[in-house]
Amino acid sequence: MPLLLLYRFATTALSPLARPLLLSRAHMGKEDPARLSERMGFPSAMRPEGPLVWLHGASVGEGLSLLPLVDRLLSRGFAALITTGTKSSAQVLCERLPPGAFHQYAPLDSWPFVARFLDHWRPDLALFAESEIWPNMLLASKARGIPFALVNARISETSMARWREAPGVAARVFSRIDLCFAQDAANAARFIGLGVEAVTVAGNLKFDSDPLRADPIALAELRGALGARPVFAAISTHRGEEAITFDAHFEIAGAFPDLLTIVAPRHPERAEEIMSLAAERGLTVARRSLGERPQKETAIYLFDTLGELGLAFPLAGVVFMGRSFSPGGGHNPIEPARFGCALLHGPNVADFSEIFAALDAAGAALACADARELARSAKRLFAEPRRLRDMGRRARAVVEKLGGASQRIVAALEPLLAAREEA
Repeated sequence: MPLLLLYRFATTALSPLARPLLLSRAHMGKEDPARLSERMGFPSAMRPEGPLVWLHGASVGEGLSLLPLVDRLLSRGFAALITTGTKSSAQVLCERLPPGAFHQYAPLDSWPFVARFLDHWRPDLALFAESEIWPNMLLASKARGIPFALVNARISETSMARWREAPGVAARVFSRIDLCFAQDAANAARFIGLGVEAVTVAGNLKFDSDPLRADPIALAELRGALGARPVFAAISTHRGEEAITFDAHFEIAGAFPDLLTIVAPRHPERAEEIMSLAAERGLTVARRSLGERPQKETAIYLFDTLGELGLAFPLAGVVFMGRSFSPGGGHNPIEPARFGCALLHGPNVADFSEIFAALDAAGAALACADARELARSAKRLFAEPRRLRDMGRRARAVVEKLGGASQRIVAALEPLLAAREEA
C-alpha cells in the first residue's frame, strides 16, 4: 500500500531527528530526560523469562484502565509490560503496578525504533487500549506473528471520518487487528465499519478499576480547611466551560454564600488563562499547583495539577463533567460516579453516550440543555441534600452493575493465552 510504505519510509528517514526533538520536548517538561532512550526503542530493563503480554495506553487514564487486565494476566503466570507516552502516566503507573508488571515508555512510531523494541521484549500478545492505533507498531507486531487486540476500544466519529479519508490505508490497518473489545455497541459499529472483523462488546474496563487514590494526609487537611462548606466541582473543563462554571458559581452562591467551586481543567497548562478569567469576574482563586489551600474568602480552587482528582471527588457534592458544553463528545464520568458524586453534564456526550445514558436513566446524573439549567440544577441539588445523596448512591450502583469487562476480555483471550503458555 503506497501510503503505508511512504509512512514507513518517512518515519525511518526522520528517525535521526528523534533525539533532538525529544531533547527539546524534555526541555519543555514534556519528556523524561533520564528515559529518552526508551522512546527510541532502547530498553531500560531486562525481559523476564516466560510469556509476556504487552499492554499499551496513551496516557494516565488509558494506562490505569489496563490495571484490571494486568492483575488477571499476572494470576495466569504472564509478565506484563505496560507502555505509555507521557511523564504523568509513567509516574502514576510506576507507583501502582504490582510485582511482575513493569513500565516502559512507548517507542515513537518509527520502524527502526519499533523493531528494536520488539527485538528485545518479544511479546507474546499485544493489547492496546481504546484507539491507540499506530501503523508501524501494529504492522511490525503482525509481521512477527504477535496477536494484536484492542481493549476498551472506542473511536470517535471524527477519528473514524479521518481514517475513511484514506480507505485503502484504513482497510490494511484495521483488518490486521485480531480482536476488538469495544466499550459499547456504538463504538463496535464504528470499528466494524473500518474493517475490523472480530468485534465484541465487552464493556468499559474503567468500571473495574480501583478508585483513584489520594494522599490521606492531604485529603484530611483539605477537609479540615473546608469544614462544612458545600463544594461544586467542574472536572476536565475545556475553553469556554470555565466561564459557564463561574456563572454557575455565582448562581449557587446566591443561596449558599460559603460555596467553594473546584475547577480541574483538562489541560492544566491553561491555568493562567483561567486565573485571568476569574480575576475579571472578581473571584478569589487558590492554586493547587502552588501548594495553596482554600481560605475562607476563596471562591475557586484551581486544580491545575495532574493525577490529583482522587482528592477532588471526595470533597465534591455535585460534579459537572466538562467537554459536554464544548465540541468533543464529553469525558468519562465513571470516576466521580464511583465516589458517589451527583453528576451534571451538558448535551455533548456522544463519546460516552451509553455510560451517560445509564447514569441518566438511573437518576444518578442530570442532562442540562444549557449553562442556565446547569446552574439551577446544581443549586437545587445543594438545597435538597437527601436527593443529592441519593443520586450519589445511584451513581455508585451503576458503576458496580456495569463492571466485569476485564473478566469477559480475559475469557475471550483464553485460546490465545493458552497457546502462548504452551509455546
